[in-house]
Amino acid sequence: MSLDKSFGKAKSLGGQRNVLNKIERIKLLMKKNLWKDGDKVIGLPKEKIIKLKKLKTEKIDKPEPKTNWEEIKK
Repeated sequence: MSLDKSFGKAKSLGGQRNVLNKIERIKLLMKKNLWKDGDKVIGLPKEKIIKLKKLKTEKIDKPEPKTNWEEIKK
């Protein structure tokens, strides 16, 4: 019996997430010093993922190396 083609495609569907999961939220709160030991994990504030955009850099024209093709062909 063979497997259907649709199996295994679930991994490729993972896109950009909007909200952090519980463990990531606790780590972020620890960095901000807002988490204390003994706090409840239920009702944590949602933290959005900061999406960084790549800055477009200007391409610098590099001078091409000058070669004498006539001498190379001989």
